Amino acid sequence: MKTFKVTEDTNLKDFTDSVYPQGSFCLAALLRGKDVKVNGARTGVNVALRRGDEVVYYTTSKQEEKPSHNPVYEDENVYIADKFSGVSSEGLFCELCGKGEFYAVHRLDRNTQGLIVYAKNKLAEGELLSAFREGKIHKTYYAVCKNAFRQKSAKLTAYLVKEGDKVKVYPSPRAGALTAVTEYSVEEERGDTALVKINLHTGRTHQIRAHMAFIGCPVLGDEKYGDRELNKKYSAKRQRLTAKYISFGLDGGLGYLNGKSFVSAFDF
Repeated sequence: MKTFKVTEDTNLKDFTDSVYPQGSFCLAALLRGKDVKVNGARTGVNVALRRGDEVVYYTTSKQEEKPSHNPVYEDENVYIADKFSGVSSEGLFCELCGKGEFYAVHRLDRNTQGLIVYAKNKLAEGELLSAFREGKIHKTYYAVCKNAFRQKSAKLTAYLVKEGDKVKVYPSPRAGALTAVTEYSVEEERGDTALVKINLHTGRTHQIRAHMAFIGCPVLGDEKYGDRELNKKYSAKRQRLTAKYISFGLDGGLGYLNGKSFVSAFDF
């Protein structure tokens, strides 16, 4: 059993995603059994929540032991996790905060798996936030994409405008748009899909997913930007996207991380 307090108006599903990865994994089963209480009343639906509400999840020991990530590296300043697909960055952060002092410095989409970095003190937080802004932390992604590539490798520039819960991609600058630079290379062709290595030169919301879709090569399993027929063919309900490698080029107290390369265990 786990108990949480709601800090802002939301709904049960979104709240669970943001605070309790293990509850998120089994929320459908919990709701079917009415094994969730909101302010003492059992519920079987995705109810609205208000600030101050109390939510109790009657998860079993087995459910509570399901991991949200694999630890990759830890010292007194930094924690690097290999996040599972289906776990939100916010939920993983909340879980870690239950074990000690942690600070979020970047995020991954819920259904993107792979490496995510957390700071363990305020000094490290400041240095890592600055490093991400200044491009001193290098991330390489691997994705399975629709194999409609006109070029086997390219460095692409586009312009993104956030519209609701998606971003729209434009080929030329426009008011309010953010520049997105994405570099890719096709590593392996697999018929109508391809394994693609992707490096980001900017860090925009949904950049990889939106940019790959814009050139006609959406990430397999992407239900927001993807190809529905291809997703259906491969029974892919989560994007096949991994934050595979991360390395550092830091100037300050975390410079000892320079030269190290960390690798996700997830493959496609």
